[in-house]
Amino acid sequence: MSSPTQPKRAVVLLSGGLDSATCLAIAREMGFETYALSVAYGQRHAAELTASKRVAAALGAKAHRTASVDLGQFGGSALTDASIAVPEDGVTGGIPVTYVPARNTVMLSIALAWAEVLGADDIFVGVNAVDYSGYPDCRPAFIEAFENMANLATKVGVEGTRIRIHAPLIDLSKADIILRGIALGVDYALTVTCYQADDAGRACGRCEACRLRAAGFAAAGVADPTPYQ
Repeated sequence: MSSPTQPKRAVVLLSGGLDSATCLAIAREMGFETYALSVAYGQRHAAELTASKRVAAALGAKAHRTASVDLGQFGGSALTDASIAVPEDGVTGGIPVTYVPARNTVMLSIALAWAEVLGADDIFVGVNAVDYSGYPDCRPAFIEAFENMANLATKVGVEGTRIRIHAPLIDLSKADIILRGIALGVDYALTVTCYQADDAGRACGRCEACRLRAAGFAAAGVADPTPYQ
């Protein structure tokens, strides 16, 4: 819990992509002292972790940490297992092969641990259920359930200070997210969204993440600053 003499603190999950960068800017606008948390979970598109450092610095995070947990050792996702191809022909329905089992649960749990140490009662995550609703851990019901669990499982929750999980993008379209971020000063040229970006952070332009990002900029009427391979 924050003391009366210190600013409100929030942990913000920061992948280095478009959505999480916007989420960090929103937390800052709300008056929080922000602590950005990235997670190296064995993702093939590790260029986003480099991008997260740029974004955290540009948006004035008080601190930025990168935690490591190797979900790649289990495989089961095109984002962690090189033997599974990243789809380039769109999503045909159901839960996509780019879903990483338990990823958001794991990342929010790590954020919860840091929040307790910081005395931060607020955690921000950039999940979005409108443009890409195939992931079960991007739904409002999941966010609500995790918040309830967080208040049962932590010292701070038991002692009476409620932990809040903020998902400010959850009902926004990609175009709305982009316009909100631009209004808050987000430089999207710093971000990496592509599922198979090269080491320089250049996007493939073919995967579903690239398609959604490009469509979002087009719908927002904003020039796309994404560098492509």
